[in-house]
Amino acid sequence: MNKLKLIEWDKKYIWHPFTQMKLWLEEEPTIFIEGKDCFLKDIDGKWYLDGVSSLWVNIHGHRRPEIDEALKAQIDKIAHSTLLGASNETSIILAKKLGDLLSKKLPWGEPLTKIFYSDNGSTAVEIAMKIAYQFWLNQGIKDKDTFISLKEGYHGDTIGAVSVGGIELFHQIYKPLLNKSIQAPAPYCYRCELNLNYPSCRLACLSEMEKILTQNHERIIAVIVEPIVQCAGGIIVWPQDYLKGLRKLCNKYNILLIADEVATGFGRTGKMFACEHEKVTPDIICLSKGITNGYLPLAVTVTNEKIFNAFLGELEERKTFYHGHSYTGNPLACAAAIANLEIFEKDKTVEKLSKKIELLRKKLKEISKLNHVGEIRQKGMIAGIEIVKDKLTKETFPYKEQTGWKIVKSARKYGVWLRPLGDIIVIMPPLVISEKNLERLLDVIKLCIIEITS
Repeated sequence: MNKLKLIEWDKKYIWHPFTQMKLWLEEEPTIFIEGKDCFLKDIDGKWYLDGVSSLWVNIHGHRRPEIDEALKAQIDKIAHSTLLGASNETSIILAKKLGDLLSKKLPWGEPLTKIFYSDNGSTAVEIAMKIAYQFWLNQGIKDKDTFISLKEGYHGDTIGAVSVGGIELFHQIYKPLLNKSIQAPAPYCYRCELNLNYPSCRLACLSEMEKILTQNHERIIAVIVEPIVQCAGGIIVWPQDYLKGLRKLCNKYNILLIADEVATGFGRTGKMFACEHEKVTPDIICLSKGITNGYLPLAVTVTNEKIFNAFLGELEERKTFYHGHSYTGNPLACAAAIANLEIFEKDKTVEKLSKKIELLRKKLKEISKLNHVGEIRQKGMIAGIEIVKDKLTKETFPYKEQTGWKIVKSARKYGVWLRPLGDIIVIMPPLVISEKNLERLLDVIKLCIIEITS
């Protein structure tokens, strides 16, 4: 297809997400036409190393043969059928696989075995919130109407998900539309609002959380968090034992704990699920992104039997969970997810990460010495480099300078594709990236930080 015509149509018809379209219309866009392994090819034939897994969804590389074949086989059978009043083979098989996997990996509480399908992280969170609310209501408890979430948290862009979001740049404008929620301090120790450092930050944040629970537990539906790493908030890596402490508080005050593992699930943190790091089993878990290796939209909200059983009753009791989507349990998406999970098992994807995680840590340590690198945060194969104007005072560059964007645009000259979070450079490559390409990725980032900040 003619490049100029595609650019014309893009600018005429597409409204891009999280994009100031005035600037977009003034620039020449990159148009991808092909992917292979950990690389993307643009319409000019240039290849880029995919440093952010095409927005955190790609685990096993682009055009993975096993997933390609699974989709071809499924489309020869059926592309879609409803789960409303019926079922389908692939959704059943995937539910069994996910239930078994979660029970094995998160065995420290009620097993998470009840799978509710949807199609993206936001809807998975919306479902979790509605289930949590109705769980109490079905038991005759009518006073619970509020969620607790964390500042700098991100759970999606639909209204319910935004209600528990804590990133002012994204969420402030929609406050008049939102549901009730209380925000607790995030354990963002580098910029702790309580002016504390590790481990005092963790203890103080847990103390603040307990104050909120003490004063409000009778009306709290659930606490919802991104466990271990708050990704969109700036790759905020929690101090050790914060999640474990949070689980204890939820138990103490009889509050549900919802783990939004949309970004952290499927090996990103060095374990299959982030909650494994502190041996915590949530009451509800939300999964999406890497579940299909980025092939098709799919999400799941998974609960335990106790929560599920609260929805059982006679028709006249009105305990049914009245929620669903046209594409719930889509067979094509489920087939991709099944193949993706089988690759995890066959290739031992997570088990083989240790050398790459250590290489990433080593290269990040070198980058941390640069004059304008304030803090580097890493958990497994997720990392964030916070760029600052002054290393000593932690002063940031002016927002209008768009320093982070300049760095990632510079990286494109060297064939590396990145997307920042403000002035935080995000590193989240496919888990199958080779050590050689991982080293190249970090070397280019270091070079571009020096180029732009000096």
